[in-house]
Amino acid sequence: MAYWLLKSEPATWSWAQQVAAGAQGTFWNGVRNHAAKLHLMAMKPGEEALFYHSNEGKAVVGVVRIIRSFYPDPSDASGKFGMVDVAADRALAQPVTLEAIKSDPRLAKMVLVTNSRLSVQPVTPEEWAMIMAMGAGACTTQSC
Repeated sequence: MAYWLLKSEPATWSWAQQVAAGAQGTFWNGVRNHAAKLHLMAMKPGEEALFYHSNEGKAVVGVVRIIRSFYPDPSDASGKFGMVDVAADRALAQPVTLEAIKSDPRLAKMVLVTNSRLSVQPVTPEEWAMIMAMGAGACTTQSC
């Protein structure tokens, strides 16, 4: 199973709104970057993604499940981009801030650190496990 990270500005689409969408979930649209599009195309139903609040908060706050594979994004007049559907799965017990992620040398190669502008990113199983442990309050930086 692959893991992902999806970035959203809370003023545009927040974790609370994602949770309110319920089990039927909602579409993840508006991606206009070709690298991010390729990541969306690779997503499969059942895979999980970290929900990251960008700009405001700058933290991983929850986990969503991919519930529908890539399909055309009707808001894209060019017809080049698409979207997936996601549903909130679980909130993290505590947000995992960008500062905490950057301060841990074991996460130095995480795409969130090396290519912070990319809105849809892969996450390695090791990075996933660390973020989940940090979000559960099970560890602090460098003590996972």
